[in-house]
Amino acid sequence: MLRPDVIDLREFYGSRLGQAVRRLLRQRLRALWPDIRGLRLLGLGYATPYLRLFEAEAERVLAAMPGPQGVVRWPRGLPGQPTPGRVMLVDEEELPLPDASVDRILLVHALENADNVGAMLREVWRVLTPQGRLLVVVPNRRGLWAHIDATPFGHGHPYTPPQLTRLMRDAQFSPLQSRGALWFPPSERSFMLRTVPAWEATGEWLWSRFSGVLLLEAEKQVILPAMLKRQRVRQRSFVLQPQPSTARLGARQTLDEL
Repeated sequence: MLRPDVIDLREFYGSRLGQAVRRLLRQRLRALWPDIRGLRLLGLGYATPYLRLFEAEAERVLAAMPGPQGVVRWPRGLPGQPTPGRVMLVDEEELPLPDASVDRILLVHALENADNVGAMLREVWRVLTPQGRLLVVVPNRRGLWAHIDATPFGHGHPYTPPQLTRLMRDAQFSPLQSRGALWFPPSERSFMLRTVPAWEATGEWLWSRFSGVLLLEAEKQVILPAMLKRQRVRQRSFVLQPQPSTARLGARQTLDEL
C-alpha cells in the first residue's frame, strides 16, 4: 500500500484547504475529548496538526510517525529558540513504549494506511492504560474525500461506520461515540472555503452518512483474571466419553453411522 509521504502531508496542512480541515477537525476532536487534564496523549500517524489542541492541559504529548511515512520535527518552536522534539520514528507494529503507559491515543492518517491493521491495533491496545481511550480519524468510504486522491484522505483503505465499529470490537475496544466531518468538497476555491460552515451544517443535517471522514472514540477492553479463570474451568468440564466399538454395535448401527 502506497501511503502519503510526510512531506506531502506537511504541505497539505500548510495549504488553505489543509488549514480549513485542521480547524474543522479540531472542533470535532475537542467535542469528543473536552478535557484530558493530567493525561498522557500519543498521536500516531500524522497527528501533529491536532496535538497542539491538547498541549496546555495534558501531562505529556508525544507524536509517533511510522517509518514508511517518514518523520518531521515537532514542535517546530520559534526561530532562534530551540525546542525539545517530542516526535519519534517508529515501527507501528512495535511501539517503543512500555505496557499501559498512555492514557489517550489519537490515530490520524494511520489506520487507513497501516500495512497490518491488526498488529498495529494490538500495539495500541498494549500501550494504553486499562481505562485508556482511542480516537480514530479515517476516510469515510461513502464520502467524496475518499475518492479524490488530491488530499491525504484519498489514500489508503477507507471505512464505513459498521466496518470501523466491527474492527474496533475485534481488536478488543468498545466503541463509545462517533462523529462525521468534512461534508464540503475538497476544493481550494475561495468561495468554497468561505462557505465551509454552511456546508458542514447542511451536510450533517441532510447527508450525515456521506461525511468525508469518520471519528470514532473507543475504550480499551480488559478481560478480568476471574473471567479467564471461569473460562478455563468451563473448558476443562468437557470430557470425551468412550464410544462402543463397531463390532459390538452390529451391522444396522454401523450402516446408520455411515
